[in-house]
Amino acid sequence: MSTEPQAKSEFKSKSGLRRIFSAFFYSMDGLKQACLHEHAFRQELALVIAGTIIALLLPVSAFQKLVLIAVLILVLIVELLNSAIEAVVDRVSLERHPLSKNAKDFGSAAVLLSILLVVATWAVVLYNRFA
Repeated sequence: MSTEPQAKSEFKSKSGLRRIFSAFFYSMDGLKQACLHEHAFRQELALVIAGTIIALLLPVSAFQKLVLIAVLILVLIVELLNSAIEAVVDRVSLERHPLSKNAKDFGSAAVLLSILLVVATWAVVLYNRFA
């Protein structure tokens, strides 16, 4: 067992309120970069905005509106995680490798599953309301 202290990231050294503010600004930077550089994120964001407006206008309960909007936001969350995986894989190496392909395909599959969840959720809520 090694007795050497492990190196710590400079980003982990903050504590308390300063860490919360830093985390907020890192998060805003992440959203900005996703909007600027991730085409899929921009497309999904446009759908989330439109879907949110539609959900708010639908004659359904407040809880159903929340669920409809929550599954839309889940797609953005999963897309951000997928983009993070892709960025790390590309940072490690741009050469083609089966493990790199798997990592990217798994992230893409997660996005697909979140979109299928949106479709199913919206279908159930709308069917129950208008059937």
